Amino acid sequence: MSEKADRPLIEVKDLKEYFDINVGMFRSKPLKAVDGVSFSINRGETLGLVGESGCGKTTVGRTILHLYKPTSGEVWYDGKKLESRADIQEFRKKATMVFQDPYSSLNPRMTVSDIIGEPLDIHKLCASKQEREERILELMGHVGLNSEHASRYAHEFSGGQRQRIGIARALAVNPDFIVCDEPVSALDVSIQAQVINMFDELQDKLGLTYLFIAHDLLVVRHISDRIAVMYLGRMVELADAAEIYDRPMHPYSKSLLSAVPVPDPKAARANQRIVLTGDIPSPLNAPSGCPFRTRCQYATEQCAAEMPAFKEVEKGHFVACHRTAEVN
Repeated sequence: MSEKADRPLIEVKDLKEYFDINVGMFRSKPLKAVDGVSFSINRGETLGLVGESGCGKTTVGRTILHLYKPTSGEVWYDGKKLESRADIQEFRKKATMVFQDPYSSLNPRMTVSDIIGEPLDIHKLCASKQEREERILELMGHVGLNSEHASRYAHEFSGGQRQRIGIARALAVNPDFIVCDEPVSALDVSIQAQVINMFDELQDKLGLTYLFIAHDLLVVRHISDRIAVMYLGRMVELADAAEIYDRPMHPYSKSLLSAVPVPDPKAARANQRIVLTGDIPSPLNAPSGCPFRTRCQYATEQCAAEMPAFKEVEKGHFVACHRTAEVN
């Protein structure tokens, strides 16, 4: 029991996901969407994964679930490495995903009952029709929907209600682990708070573990125990949520956090905004050495020559930067 509690639920080791892109006559080039990412998530924990659009956050989540076959690297679930098709099939009974867009992720031809019941049918989790109906109503209750909604179609609901349907579907297999892929970014701000609070309540009630992908740092701070920052397919910083906000160590993390709105006008005026120069490079033509060096004011020749190691600089605080000591 103690061994199970001590070991991480999810371990990702040097995960890479490359896509071959056609660049001309019979020529292709690898787009390094995820390039050597390693982290672990403990049972009952929420790991927030942040970074600007195109940095590879969603690809990390989908590759962990083997919606994309990893180019290389390892994914471990509850102390067991996922290798065979049977391992992945078993893993998918315990790991699901809540998608970003509640409009395109639900089949418009299916009723709410059929959408939520589909995972139950695929994995043969209900012995009878009555048991299936009871389970669907129980799941709808978990996310604040009532029995009258069961026979309606997705287009009859608001964005927030649709996302609740998507969450109920994710809960159908009674998972341990859920990848939340920007689940509130398409919703109104007032609805975002309701859905985030619901994620919190479900975690406490059902003992869930989350990988929470987002670009809104305020949302991530509210829900996450630890936060990982990605840039151009690589992880640049990982630490406790409070630690990342109070003492970011990587220049990119510092820039991201300087852009977070502060509700206090005096504090907002005192806040020094760190504006990055240039555009994010293409993953097809990533810079040599540190991927962030082309936009970093602290970059040196060493940054261009070699990739910085992702190492623990303080207890639980990991940074990939050659100049951590000088920057902080």
